[in-house]
Amino acid sequence: MFTPKYPAPHTAPPPAVAPAVKGSSVDHAPAPVQVEPRTNRPTVQLTPGSALALAAGGGAVVLVVGAVLVSMLLAVAITGVSVAVLAVVLRLLIKDLNKH
Repeated sequence: MFTPKYPAPHTAPPPAVAPAVKGSSVDHAPAPVQVEPRTNRPTVQLTPGSALALAAGGGAVVLVVGAVLVSMLLAVAITGVSVAVLAVVLRLLIKDLNKH
């Protein structure tokens, strides 16, 4: 129902040619189509040794990033615990000052 209906290829009209402008002294030819030359870039071929080195490097990156994230989490946890202990100590000091 919602799929487009394309005409058969043999029913397409032939390409139209733009009419020449009268009174023009210059005859313009169509611009040539420039095709980019294909470059023969070498493909990357992984040998078993290079695949192993790539896997080891990826594993090292994962371990380093994991260690950094765990250390940051540990720093936040230690800071939170120290702030909680400080709050308890200050509360006790203020309570003691109010008694005497």
